[in-house]
Amino acid sequence: MIDQKAYAIGIDTGGTYTDAVLLERASGRVVASAKTPTTHRDLSIGLAQALGKIMEDSSVPATDVAFVSVSTTLATNAVVEDKGARVGLFVIGLAKAIDLPVVSVQYARGGHTITGAEEDPLDIEAIVDGVGSLRGQVDAYAVSAAMSFANPAHELVAAKAISLVDPKPVFCSHEVSGRAGIRERAATTVLHARLMPVMKQFIDGVSSAMAQHGLTCPVSVVRGDATPMSIDDSVRRAADTFASGPAATAYFGTSFAPGGEALVVDVGGTTTDVTLIQGGRPTIRKGGSRIGEWETHVEAVEMFTVGIGGDSQVRLSRSGMLSVGPARVLPLCMAGNIPDPELWLGADDASRLITLDRVATEEEIASDPVLSCLAENGPTPYGELMRLTSMGDITLTAHLAKLVRSQKAAEIGFTPTDALHVLDELELGDRDRAVRGARVLSERHGSDVEAFCREVLAKARHKIENAILDHIVRREVDGGMADFITRKDAFSLVKFEASLSIPIVGIGAPARLLLPQVAERLHTDILFPKHFEVGNALGAALLAAKAETA
Repeated sequence: MIDQKAYAIGIDTGGTYTDAVLLERASGRVVASAKTPTTHRDLSIGLAQALGKIMEDSSVPATDVAFVSVSTTLATNAVVEDKGARVGLFVIGLAKAIDLPVVSVQYARGGHTITGAEEDPLDIEAIVDGVGSLRGQVDAYAVSAAMSFANPAHELVAAKAISLVDPKPVFCSHEVSGRAGIRERAATTVLHARLMPVMKQFIDGVSSAMAQHGLTCPVSVVRGDATPMSIDDSVRRAADTFASGPAATAYFGTSFAPGGEALVVDVGGTTTDVTLIQGGRPTIRKGGSRIGEWETHVEAVEMFTVGIGGDSQVRLSRSGMLSVGPARVLPLCMAGNIPDPELWLGADDASRLITLDRVATEEEIASDPVLSCLAENGPTPYGELMRLTSMGDITLTAHLAKLVRSQKAAEIGFTPTDALHVLDELELGDRDRAVRGARVLSERHGSDVEAFCREVLAKARHKIENAILDHIVRREVDGGMADFITRKDAFSLVKFEASLSIPIVGIGAPARLLLPQVAERLHTDILFPKHFEVGNALGAALLAAKAETA
């Protein structure tokens, strides 16, 4: 029976921001929306802030909310950043090596034929011995046996044996895939196991935030294939949330695709995601998606992601060559009380300033060489921090990434957002600080301030244009042609243009400022639907609402 309560909530948690919308179910009207920073140290904080804002702005009582639907890129980001649980993998009936992100791969005799007949008895001693060698070193186990989709007996026996020796979670490949391909099933199973704590942390954060605001309604999570799943399944089948955020965005875009076809381009702070709508639905990669370096049986929307967004770092080489992205920094105009950029901003290792962030405790500062250096010296350019800590470039970069993600340190630099401020196309922060930064960099670049900022934006737009062309051409033709077309501006003896035969639907806060020129270069129309700034969260709510009435 469909719940008759009047409202629904959609939430999207990305790497930079958490968005929320409150939707009137009968009319589809957005009653309130919010965008708050994602608080990686404790996801419930950012989630509670977003929920609190829409509940306060709307004055809707929590008892009138029928359901909450959430999407997230956390699983995708965890794969990219090589995070998650430590997993021990047991492969039954295959002697060839499998390379997966696990602590160890243990092999055992066994497996079945395509008809389900036992091909070799299960070597239970090898399973027990393997658990003994892994116990204490792993957080979960994965089991993949030959032809287990035809007969899962050996996986079930192995799982029982493992749990008797070490009571850790055990994931079996027959539970997540009914197709042939032991390597792909193993990869899918391992990723479910690895991402389980990531999704559990997220779901716990959602539950805590909802409890703070008196919300007791059901919750669903958007799968990567643009269908809803329960919160319990989202933990047990965490890899299915790969591309959850882009799936919600693509679903939102389907409502605004003329003739049922469009290209949805979601421009965020860190990345730009490109997804295709055909026949009124997001295109799904049937047969499985490539997640990180591994082929899997996880079905998800076809997408192309490029490391460019409003907060992409602008960097000059010592020779004055300009690059934008893929690293993300806090824009100068949004950085609060920092030293004048004219005193520290420069080329290469002076292109970003490192500062203490909000949540580093005294104990953490005292025990961490980077944090203690920042506490002693104040905000420090990256190159100087490398010298003061005697840490190498690779080591310091990796260490900083962890500190920034946990919001103990912040990286600040010039970005496309700053360029938009300088050109008076955006008013969100301190324009004067952005101008000062542009003045320093433009002088090093050998151009005036306005020309420099326009080149920054042109490079950002060019990356987005190439991402669009790469995605479409690879799908329509092949990879070699895509590489050729995305280099079309580099040729001196021949010139040609590429055109899209479908419109672009722009999503995300920076989209209106960056995408119109991209659409013009690709000779196509661009649409900015109402509430496009929070399209992911709205897509999550609309997707769950449709599933409820189906």
